[in-house]
Amino acid sequence: MITTVTLNVAIDKSYVIDVLKKGEVMRVHECTKTPGGKGLNVARVIKLCGEDVLATGIVGGHSGAYVEDLLKKQDIAYDFVHTASETRTCINVLDSEGNSTEFLEPGDPVSQTELNDLLVKFADMITESDVITISGSVPKGVNIDIYARLVAMVKEKGKQVILDTSGDLLKEGIKACPTMIKPNRDEVKALLNMSVDNWDELVAGARKLQSNGIKYVVVSLGTEGALVVTKDHIYHGKPPCIQPVNTVGSGDSMVAAFAVGLARKYQVEEMLRYAIAVSAANTLTMTTGNFKEEDMKVLYDQVTITHL
Repeated sequence: MITTVTLNVAIDKSYVIDVLKKGEVMRVHECTKTPGGKGLNVARVIKLCGEDVLATGIVGGHSGAYVEDLLKKQDIAYDFVHTASETRTCINVLDSEGNSTEFLEPGDPVSQTELNDLLVKFADMITESDVITISGSVPKGVNIDIYARLVAMVKEKGKQVILDTSGDLLKEGIKACPTMIKPNRDEVKALLNMSVDNWDELVAGARKLQSNGIKYVVVSLGTEGALVVTKDHIYHGKPPCIQPVNTVGSGDSMVAAFAVGLARKYQVEEMLRYAIAVSAANTLTMTTGNFKEEDMKVLYDQVTITHL
């Protein structure tokens, strides 16, 4: 089983409009609602990949109850800690030209007691899990070392853990040496305070991160795919050229596919090909964190893998 952790759960709303105009009333042509926060996107894609998944984290209020209802309808197992705070809502506005404008609420504070309840629950879940993913931001008031604590708990029980976050949460989190991280180019630059403007610099930065004890450093490169650095190998995987419909959730889809690959004991090259195919397939659907199996299979054979 794969367990996904989402501390800052959200209701994700996607609005489809013609053109986004400042200061005007905008009529929405289509609105979709999904249980969100990066970890729940990951959970949804893992389910679509055919693996057992359990979603955990923190939810609260009427919005939190609605998230649980949506997960139940999607047949995704969950076990959350409930907070007195209301779960946030995030909005993604998609216009006719393919632009995406996101409005992300920060998430209301949670208490230390509620956070401690999560740690107790999480400790039990690790034992039943093959792979754990930890994704996204945290609510107000949560210490920046929280992900380092969660990663350390997983490592103590000999399980694999993927950390996908940014900023100080990522800087602190990598100190616990997760199995895999998935920074983008800017996040590598921020972590190391070094230039990664060209390919050689980017590879050098990824290798430096890997040398700190992280088994897999995956650098996401948008339309250029992803770079994977291990102790002995460097791979670049690139998807075919496609016309995306909605790119939101593609990074989460990649994390989900890597988690599935780890659980299935795929070799690095196969894991990378699968992750890029799933991520690219996500861009062909309007729903965040979603893909069609037939799209993924077509793209899988078209992914280019280069062993550097």
